[in-house]
Amino acid sequence: MVGATVSSDNPVHRMAVDDPVPWYRKKNLRYLYFMLFPCLMGIETTSGFDSQIINAVQIVPAWTAYFGNPKGGYKGILASALPLGSVIGLPLIPMINDRFGRRWCVMTGSIIMIIGSIIQAFSVNAAMYIVARLIIGFGLPYAIVAGSSLISELAYPKERAVLTSLFNAAYFVGAIVASCVTYGTQTIPSDWSWRLPSLLQASPSLLQVIFIFLIPESPRYLISKDRHEEAFKIIADYHAEGDVNSEFAKAEFAEIKATIAIEMEYSKQSWMDLISTKANRRRLLIGSLVGVFTQLSGNGVISYYLGDILKLVGFTDPSFEAQYNIGNQVWGLVCAVITALVVMRFRRRTMYLFAIAWILIAYVGWTISAAKAIQDKNDTAAKLTLFWIYFYQPGYNIGFNALTYTFLVEIFPYAMRARGITVFQFFGKASQFFGTNVNPVGLDPDTGIGWRFLIVYCIWIAIEGVLIYFIWPETSGHTLEELAFLFEDDERAQTAAKAAEQEVHHEESVSDEKAGGHVDTRETV
Repeated sequence: MVGATVSSDNPVHRMAVDDPVPWYRKKNLRYLYFMLFPCLMGIETTSGFDSQIINAVQIVPAWTAYFGNPKGGYKGILASALPLGSVIGLPLIPMINDRFGRRWCVMTGSIIMIIGSIIQAFSVNAAMYIVARLIIGFGLPYAIVAGSSLISELAYPKERAVLTSLFNAAYFVGAIVASCVTYGTQTIPSDWSWRLPSLLQASPSLLQVIFIFLIPESPRYLISKDRHEEAFKIIADYHAEGDVNSEFAKAEFAEIKATIAIEMEYSKQSWMDLISTKANRRRLLIGSLVGVFTQLSGNGVISYYLGDILKLVGFTDPSFEAQYNIGNQVWGLVCAVITALVVMRFRRRTMYLFAIAWILIAYVGWTISAAKAIQDKNDTAAKLTLFWIYFYQPGYNIGFNALTYTFLVEIFPYAMRARGITVFQFFGKASQFFGTNVNPVGLDPDTGIGWRFLIVYCIWIAIEGVLIYFIWPETSGHTLEELAFLFEDDERAQTAAKAAEQEVHHEESVSDEKAGGHVDTRETV
């Protein structure tokens, strides 16, 4: 049941791939790509910052003392309040995203996260701290859903997959900054050792508020609102360096316009679209599973409870834990960026299968090493555990970091993209909430099952591999408009492709006529 793909002989895809001029030699496109970083790439930085704030402050004496040495379920709710807030905020996202545009949705989420970060920094008790994290979580998916969509819809087709892959890689930038800041502030002899990092969590959102309107709105959004002239100008400015007569710009515009018209004909622009057809139900299933897999593939143990894992195998020095954590985040960033830069070279489904096999090997090795270290008091096995945690990073980043939004924007067509990514966020944040509450309980050697809890993940990761093999389609090598009808019949895809092809032939015939007229005139003279 490997999803079929539509024909790759698409004029827009063909012209983009054959374009010999690299992006860094195109002034307008270069500007756009650089501006994506403060405007959109930093959104996932907030997620990474948060995971390491919670991970790192647990070894800060002032934080543990202020909140009464949290353990078990209490520790879990302090960490999981953010994903719970995300789940609460999800239902309204598609309405804001599709009605007011991608940029305003990013702005809305960013303002909410700034408010939450300030409240978190000045919390006077655990209840206020939890509410603050609920507010941050409420705002985060507004920015993520709109930001990931906007990146994919603004990018030149040739670089789209790389940019959407880098979007999620920014998670590690936030994680590294949070780890380093908390490591530096843990020696402050006051509550500011944890309040300062909490306040700095607002930084990425502040950049988004300042810069978001310095980049254009999504051309696809504008076309869906019948603002065709604005949409074509953006395409011509950034995909053709301002050339309104560009054959590529006209073909891309024609294909997008035709595809969205077909989508809107079959779409009611409601949540019911996700279950209205067999093809859409498959999209819904895949989007839901991607959400679950990104949070329950063992990564939550490392992101939120690394300190507990290290203590299980005998590493109890807070300074070592902090340094090891920083190193792990830097290694994660290296893996994520490298994967993003080579994502165009490999098929999506192959990368997912390779990644899940890698993760399973890492967890099995980790589980065996942890068992030996704890049961036999084996120092070599304890050190080997450190290796397996680092070994895990490349596999996770190939499948569930770099590919996540690249794959999602390819699975969901424009008319349901906001709702589809919102569903992904729901299952992702719900799984994160579940994991952050269950993991500390399961890992506790006194009230839980200690290292044996890792066996649960080994079994689950193997199940993930089976589901990916039978359900995941191949999506590489196509434009977003081709992929809009990935699970439907070819007729709709061919209609959109013909619109682009006709535009190309029209331009060629006009050029031929002009050339012929010029020859005739010259011969008469």
